[in-house]
Amino acid sequence: MPVMASVNNTYPECNGGFLFYLGDKRLQPVAKFAIMRAASDEDKKLMVEKSDLNALSGRFRGFYPVVIDVETAGFNAKTDALLEIAAVTLKMDEGGWLQQDETLHFHVKPFEGANLQPEALAFNGIDPHNPLRVAVSEYDALYAIFKMVRAGIKHRGCNRAIIVAHNANFDHSFLMAAAERASLKRNPFHPFATFDTAAMSGLVLGQTVLEKACTAAGMPFDSSQAHSALYDTEQTALLFCELVNRWKRLGGWPLTLGDLGG
Repeated sequence: MPVMASVNNTYPECNGGFLFYLGDKRLQPVAKFAIMRAASDEDKKLMVEKSDLNALSGRFRGFYPVVIDVETAGFNAKTDALLEIAAVTLKMDEGGWLQQDETLHFHVKPFEGANLQPEALAFNGIDPHNPLRVAVSEYDALYAIFKMVRAGIKHRGCNRAIIVAHNANFDHSFLMAAAERASLKRNPFHPFATFDTAAMSGLVLGQTVLEKACTAAGMPFDSSQAHSALYDTEQTALLFCELVNRWKRLGGWPLTLGDLGG
């Protein structure tokens, strides 16, 4: 079957951009060359666009998603202690499927003058004074996490990190407050935007509690390990990947011309 292509009116021989068959003997060599070059350029453009959509930098408008979970001694990020934090970075394979990448986890020493709510400690089972926690300062924990995240942003060609968390405003507020206390100037995270897996799970799965959302997604969940920052972060990362990848499997990504109003 002859190859079909169209070109613009830059080439008068090509009849102002009308569709031609490359097998048409009436075409002059310059016209055939123009058509072939236009078709080749279009193929390259589509390949680049497809490649970008299969890259992490192209999936979330340049944002680099990092899954975060914190355990704390209360609900007030300004006054209550940050006791534990974990972070999981993400990557995409060649097919554009989202998956976990690197993980960091720290037990954190309460900052000087921090409030320790007994109810919060009873809920998460953390003893801030237990020497076996091998806790580090807020500065050391966040410095290491920020360093990992900045390296990931550069490696994946992204512009800025964005926190992914379950009920994300809570984790975001504690991380930002701790970063301010530690005087860490190079904070890679967006100052207010987040990806909230509780909201996403409510939309996709009809569940907003992490354990129930994981179960609805067909993922195992060990409730005895819940409220550990490391376990909850890893589960949230798996859940976020499943939600993003499920949307792709259902045909919602990459966007079609129809989705863009074309």
